[in-house]
Amino acid sequence: MPTFDPKVDDYIAKAADFAKPVLEHFRTIVHKASPDITESIKWGVPSFDYNGKMLCSLAAFKQHCALGFWLGAQIKSLQPYLAEVHDRASEFGRIANIKSVKDLPKNMDLLAAVKEAIALVDAGVTLKRTQAKKSAELPVPESLAKALAKNKTAKAVFEKFAPSHRKEYIQWITEAKTDATRDKRIASAIEWIAEGKGRNWKYERK
Repeated sequence: MPTFDPKVDDYIAKAADFAKPVLEHFRTIVHKASPDITESIKWGVPSFDYNGKMLCSLAAFKQHCALGFWLGAQIKSLQPYLAEVHDRASEFGRIANIKSVKDLPKNMDLLAAVKEAIALVDAGVTLKRTQAKKSAELPVPESLAKALAKNKTAKAVFEKFAPSHRKEYIQWITEAKTDATRDKRIASAIEWIAEGKGRNWKYERK
């Protein structure tokens, strides 16, 4: 027997009239797929899990509902619907602008989609998150490199600094408008770096 969460009941009861039958229909189909599916409210919307892994969710808004499958991009039964709404991102599959039960995938496709999601969980498939590319570090100007080479302590500290700390010093020095200003900044930088201080150490909380 499926396990129903009272919080999901409350969510449906408070939803707009057009959304209530959509939510109830989707909920019924999902639980038909497996007695091991559990439901709860996550991120403020009804969500359905299997063996501790999220399968799908359905959110109701003022004028439409949005259906999401965690591994939707890998679920064959959903592909025609995802392509139709042109709303795909990474491994997450989403169908928006649902205003009635007719806007949901066909019952057989929806049931198949849930079962495919379960099979993916059983196979150990997880959502692939897109990692932001690391920005390239700024090259150390020759003048600073030479100064660091003359001070082993400063050089060792500088090499262990976080990229953001190195960037602050490099930009400060390369932005100097005159050689005199640059040399003065390098001298200060070597002193502060040797003490393990960041470029803006004066403004950092102690």
